[in-house]
Amino acid sequence: MPALGSFILLAAFVVAAYAIVASVSGARRRSTRLVESGVGAFYAVTALMTVASGVLVHAFVTDNYSIKYVQRYSDSAQPLAYKIASYWGGLDGSIMFWVFLLGMFGAVAVQVNRVRHRELIPYVVAVIAAVEMFFIFLMVLHKNPFSTFLTTAPADGAGLNPLLQNFYMAIHPPSLYIGFVAMTIPFAFGIAALITGHLDDAWLRAVRRWTMTGWLFLSFGLTLGMLWAYEELGWGGFWGWDPVENAGLLPWFTATAFLHSVMVQERRGMLRVWNVTLVIITFFLTIFGTFMTRSGVVQSVHAFGEDRELALLFTIFMVVILVFSFSLVIYRLPLLKARNELDSWMSREAAFLANNWILLFSAFFVLFATMFPTLSEAVRGERLTVGPPFFNRWMLPIGLILLTLTGIGPLLAWRRSTLTNVVQQFLWPVVVGAATAVALYAFGVRVWSSGICFALCAFAATTIVQEFIRGADVRRATTGTDFFTGAVGLFGRSRRRYAGYIVHLGIIVMFLGFAGEGFKKEEQLSMKVGQQTTVGPFTVRHDALRVTADAQKQMITGHVSVFVKDKLIAQMEPAKWYYAKHEEEPTTEVAIRRAPAEDLYIVLSGFTVDDQSAVYAITVNPLVNWIWVGFGIMAVGTIISLLPESMFAVAMSKVPAAAATTMALLLLLPSGLAAQHIENPQTIFTTPRTQLERDLQGEIICMCGTCGRKRIGECTCGLAAQMRAEVAQMVAQGRSREQIYEFYMSKYGSQEPLASPINKGFNTLAWLFPYMIGGTGALVVGLVALKWTRREGGADETAVATPVENDPAREQRLDDELRDLD
Repeated sequence: MPALGSFILLAAFVVAAYAIVASVSGARRRSTRLVESGVGAFYAVTALMTVASGVLVHAFVTDNYSIKYVQRYSDSAQPLAYKIASYWGGLDGSIMFWVFLLGMFGAVAVQVNRVRHRELIPYVVAVIAAVEMFFIFLMVLHKNPFSTFLTTAPADGAGLNPLLQNFYMAIHPPSLYIGFVAMTIPFAFGIAALITGHLDDAWLRAVRRWTMTGWLFLSFGLTLGMLWAYEELGWGGFWGWDPVENAGLLPWFTATAFLHSVMVQERRGMLRVWNVTLVIITFFLTIFGTFMTRSGVVQSVHAFGEDRELALLFTIFMVVILVFSFSLVIYRLPLLKARNELDSWMSREAAFLANNWILLFSAFFVLFATMFPTLSEAVRGERLTVGPPFFNRWMLPIGLILLTLTGIGPLLAWRRSTLTNVVQQFLWPVVVGAATAVALYAFGVRVWSSGICFALCAFAATTIVQEFIRGADVRRATTGTDFFTGAVGLFGRSRRRYAGYIVHLGIIVMFLGFAGEGFKKEEQLSMKVGQQTTVGPFTVRHDALRVTADAQKQMITGHVSVFVKDKLIAQMEPAKWYYAKHEEEPTTEVAIRRAPAEDLYIVLSGFTVDDQSAVYAITVNPLVNWIWVGFGIMAVGTIISLLPESMFAVAMSKVPAAAATTMALLLLLPSGLAAQHIENPQTIFTTPRTQLERDLQGEIICMCGTCGRKRIGECTCGLAAQMRAEVAQMVAQGRSREQIYEFYMSKYGSQEPLASPINKGFNTLAWLFPYMIGGTGALVVGLVALKWTRREGGADETAVATPVENDPAREQRLDDELRDLD
């Protein structure tokens, strides 16, 4: 079996190399057969890595200790679940697990997009296969998980690290790996778009779902890591700014920035270079995070140890990524010009821009602070410590700024917010936030930082509730449905926008949990049997200390009773577990009594078996469980944004007033009954009669403002149907592509209706490149503000005439519904 596994790795390396050569050669020669051959080879790599993974898992399950990796990370007493988890529990297996996941994700991405983005697929295959080749090369040359003992194999294994024999750790690493690997797909499509020059918004639509999927799994993995740290490490906290924790956080920051700024590109044609750069940086940070945890350049309880040769190979790979990627970006800058400029700093675009700056600054600050001990050792020969106090001092105000922007962003309109609009939108959120701050101050809640956090949470939550109420009310009034159905219809009308609000609500709830840290109470003391102490509202009594054992470990367990106002509410059992072969690494089994308001958290810090005395660390953690609830809300919002639009079709239909009260019940009926609906005339398409008409349906953007800037051949709204009819009429009249472009540019006053900019004439100089990041951020912001002021003074405000409606009520409804839909 070990020989078979090694042979499969070699075969996968060769097949991946063939996939690259065949795909690129086929694309260059326009040979469909070569491209199909490369895609087939790419699928074969996935199949080979699946077989290799099966071989390794079989070795763990059957206790094949002739394989060094199996012997190091498993033993005969381990439960089956942890034997399987040992697959990714060490360095060698985690690299192979990475390639296996990348093969699976890559195969699905290629299969889904083969027809829709056939011009990009050869290069997507080449990029993903190149990443696979690098990791397979690491295994073949340096970290082969199938290497065997030259002498007689040991009779038993050393066993998995006891800290990893935990439910959360069994699923936490795969979640992070999936998040990391999923970010390779947007990178591959981005590089393919740069290579081919197909830099319209189509490639964004191909990668947005993959980025959201990766972001969701990164969030899940980070949350599981916090849960593991909270329940297993026994220090009373959930985030310690450990280098390996930070490795997962870095791409989360940049992926979050991308998911926000991609809306600006789709809606306004801005931030094109910025978005490509974010995709590259996010992928780079996933590789850098892998490098940090596997090369030994940082010191962490989670790291795999020091390996200078592996560090050198990763460094070379990362340099190649940066040089190759940004060389393509520079080469394609003429095709990445923005189609619009920033109209006002009181706009949603400006809020997204500020959000992106802060997220990117957070990523680079955490990266610098994490690597600073290594840098100081290399430069000065002295390794310094950068611990949680340093991170908290800087990241706490940054987090509060991001929370503020979470509440401000939805209140601002695209392009420009008028004073009347600002007052109307901000009134209730500001009032609720201020009232919360005053009430908290009156009750003696500390102002910094918990009080400010609570007030900002109230402000941001009111913003979201206000947006849902107003949107649902407009839907109810215009469609004749009840309020609940109108609220559901919002997701069909603008699913990404309102699902994003749910995600923001989850983040707000998580911030409530973070703010609870300011009220934590802690006490540590030695207690004899029968002795008790009071921490916060809880009285804890030490009852006994018992020693037990099973096939894997010896367990020292403390038995305590917990009272509130002399009423027994719980009996808890904190413990220390000493695993065989790892006696020097005892695990802390925390006893936790969970409640919505606060957790009682008890750790057995020390003990004396002879006299049954024990040392307990007792912590009261207010609001901590809202962190996990907040992630659940975030996950729901993300999943809703990934659902197909047909899930909300019923709620989007306009019904007679008499039927409005039954609409909510229809949503609960089986799909067969729900299929009895009124046909929406907006879904009727004009079939293209010529190739030019078909091309134009993919090159003109729908200007309805509610579809996420779909092309008119994809959007199902009434305006898209009208634009398709216009295109068909102009093509029938004999107009050329350029003349039809000019028609829409004249009609809407800019190149915004075009899926890609016209790269000629004054446009080469007219459009500004998106703002670059770095230490010159303040200077860049100042220059942009100066430029905006000049443009404001010289703008022809009468250039575009807006038709005036005579019905104020209808105008108000349109303003409420369409003011800032994505």
